[in-house]
Amino acid sequence: MEIREPTLRDRPAIRDVARRSLQTSYPLEPKAIIGAIEEWYDETRLRELIDDDEKLLLVVEKDGQMVAFSDSILSGEQTGEVLWLHVDPDYRGADIGEQLFEATREELADRGATNLQGRVLAENPDGNDFYRGQGLTKIGEESVTIDGTTYVENVYADTGGEGIEAVETDEGTVYVDHQSAETGSIAPFHVVYTEDGGGEIYGYWCSRCDVFANAMDAMGRIQCDECGNQRSPTRWDAAYL
Repeated sequence: MEIREPTLRDRPAIRDVARRSLQTSYPLEPKAIIGAIEEWYDETRLRELIDDDEKLLLVVEKDGQMVAFSDSILSGEQTGEVLWLHVDPDYRGADIGEQLFEATREELADRGATNLQGRVLAENPDGNDFYRGQGLTKIGEESVTIDGTTYVENVYADTGGEGIEAVETDEGTVYVDHQSAETGSIAPFHVVYTEDGGGEIYGYWCSRCDVFANAMDAMGRIQCDECGNQRSPTRWDAAYL
């Protein structure tokens, strides 16, 4: 078995693995699957993914046949996101997904990622079990549109055990709780506390950019100045600042 980066000749095989994987893993209509493949993995899109240094595609070749691939991105400067990990149904249960995940994790780390996230539709119980089996923790939910229909997407992260990360600021040490997440318009926000055990809220941490998001607009929304990610609070609370 070989894990490698794809070439342009691999594009038809990537599309086929994605189609077979989606058909088996999700209760999607055939039209939705075709639409998803055309949107994410058409010939032009795959060419762009292969050539883009901020994107990472890894494929698994076994006995001369492509049987799996991962689709990832390095967002911000430190977060590696596994957007999709597809394994041909005929090759599942052979540790291929686990080996591909570890290879993807290592390559993202080599490219500078210190945080890892994985995404999977809520309707895929095996995919959710897979990420939990790799030691990741669900930190939030987002939405993804497939062929005009919106689905819930669970976001998992490698929280490093307790999931509390100490971060130095000009005002001293604060603590990012990676297991506490709230939905943002682009990516989850993590609560930042002034003390290790919780307590007073210092602000929020944008998981897409790995920066503090303490700016509040006139409507009371927490906003990340780097990417525009927004969190709409359910109530006004001065502690959010």
